[in-house]
Formats: sequence, structure tokens, C-alpha cells
Amino acid sequence: MPGQRVVVVRHGETEWSAQLRHTGRTDVPLNDSGRAQATRLRDVLAGHAFALVLSSPLQRAAETCRLAGFADGAEVADDLREWDYGAYEGLTTAQIRAQRPEWRLFRDGPPGGESLDELARRAHRVIDRIRLADGDALLFAHGHVLRVLAATWLELPAAAAERFMLDAAAVGVLGYDREWTAMLCWNVSSLEGAL
Repeated sequence: MPGQRVVVVRHGETEWSAQLRHTGRTDVPLNDSGRAQATRLRDVLAGHAFALVLSSPLQRAAETCRLAGFADGAEVADDLREWDYGAYEGLTTAQIRAQRPEWRLFRDGPPGGESLDELARRAHRVIDRIRLADGDALLFAHGHVLRVLAATWLELPAAAAERFMLDAAAVGVLGYDREWTAMLCWNVSSLEGAL
């Protein structure tokens, strides 16, 4: 619904994300830095009312949600799990490119994992759920699924998500410019003026 805002939050840092390892279904906890980042999100998100709060079931997102002060009332959304990287789970892009020099995740995908089309279908389901909410939504999840969700929100091909960096504990706001979907801010640590 025009006027609705969707705030997306990538989970705080983990040991694997600090090492740039593809972390899909492996349930890696936040590290000390990630817990501090998540706690700082409490101030970033303070004062905003959300009709819907969704979190990935994986502990790095769920703990970020809790430390940011939104565990009460948050609903677990399995569709917000991170991309299933299959055989590339736990590997860095450099390690993968040692075997496949021209490899690009959003173009080539992970062998034995989830396709980009499957991930985009999950993003569509989350957006459908958001649009039923009577007000703004807040999502706690993972870098790649949130990037695909943003591309989907903007009615772009899912592969366009390759261009949307999203750092650990960074936030973005999706919404509308008149009746058209829009990205209001992205990969920021403050929401000043965005809501």
C-alpha cells in the first residue's frame, strides 16, 4: 500500500561474515562485534512503530532482532532464511574463483543449492505478507535474501540484487514514491529522515 515503509536489517557480524564466507543455512551465532552492532540498532530503530516484525529463524538474525529490542511480537518467517549455497556453503568467493575464475553468484548460482529464481519466489511471498500489514514492516534477515527482496520490491530482475551491497547490521528502507515502489535509503546505520 502506498505510504507503507519496509525497514530491512541485516544481522550483525558473525565469525563467518567477518571472513567473507558464504553463510547460508549454517546457523552461525553473532560474534562480540555483531552483538554490539545489534544492540546499537535499538537506538537506530527507537521511536518507530511497526505493524509487522518478521525475523529469519536463524540465530544470527533472531539474536539481532532480540538485541535491537523487537523480539516481543516478532514472527519467524522461514522465507527470510539466507540463500542455500549448496556446495559453496562456508567458502569465500576467492576460494570458489580459484576453481571457477569467472564465477558470479547472482549469474551462476551455487551447485547443489537454491536457484536465484527460488530465492526470488521466497522474496515475493514475504512482500505479499508485508502488503497485508496495516502499517510499516521491519525485517531481520541476511544480506543476500534482503538484497533479492529489495530488487523484487523495486520490480527489477532478481539478479539486480548483485548491485545492492548490505553490510552487517546495516539497514535499508523500501517504500513508495507516489504509487511506485522505491528505495528510500540503503546500507546505512541511521534512519534519520528516512521514516
